[in-house]
Amino acid sequence: MLYLIGLGLGEPDDITVKGLNIVKNAKTVYLEHYTSILSCGKEKLEEFYGREIILADRETIEQKSDDFMIPAKENDVAILVVGDPFGATTHSDLILRAVEMEVPYKVVHNASIMNAVGCCGLQLYRFGETISIVFWEDNWKPESFFDKIEANLKQGFHTLCLLDIKVKEQSVENMMKGNNIYEPPRFMSVSCAASQLLEIVKNRESSSFNAETLCIGLARVGCDDQQIAASPLKEMVSCDLGKPLHSLIVCGTLHPLETDFVKQFME
Repeated sequence: MLYLIGLGLGEPDDITVKGLNIVKNAKTVYLEHYTSILSCGKEKLEEFYGREIILADRETIEQKSDDFMIPAKENDVAILVVGDPFGATTHSDLILRAVEMEVPYKVVHNASIMNAVGCCGLQLYRFGETISIVFWEDNWKPESFFDKIEANLKQGFHTLCLLDIKVKEQSVENMMKGNNIYEPPRFMSVSCAASQLLEIVKNRESSSFNAETLCIGLARVGCDDQQIAASPLKEMVSCDLGKPLHSLIVCGTLHPLETDFVKQFME
């Protein structure tokens, strides 16, 4: 059996009882390590679970899935996923491959940023389409997501912005030379995301999104040192919420209860 097990928001004991029992009894346990990251680290998980965990990077999950798919036909293999297994399309693709290979599978759900974002006081059913913001490069500055934010705002909806994570990435030069040299991990902050959004806003004429639009920055949601800050976009550029992971919300029309709740996060 192939198990996809959600770990929740980052602490070792966020796993469900059902998930923990599977982890303790599985033949092999992998930790998917590129669509999101744990705040506590693999070693603390191993200590809490009392067993070895194998890190699975993008190459393992996307190109070497036979390494765990074939054994899962005869033994229990667990893939641990930060948040909920269906929080990334990669895991849906993994299930499709399991079905194609006739590998039985089960999914154990958990909390993810998609629902825990309600901690800032915004009501979940008032969110529109979620978008991702990637790091800009010198010659690559995508902004297609801006249209989705604008479309949400025109309907009064909030937009959850998932911020870029770079883990085990190679430079173009090293890729071309075939060098197995990887860049240091990078995690986008709310200030970086706000800076990129502000640049787009300045270059476009938008009736619904501007430098004064209220935004909410969140960091390490679900952890003891969770931080939340609310301010106009132009001020979010200088907001420092500390270490990763960060998320950003572009607020739509606020319900009075949302307004009252969000006030506590304004400086």
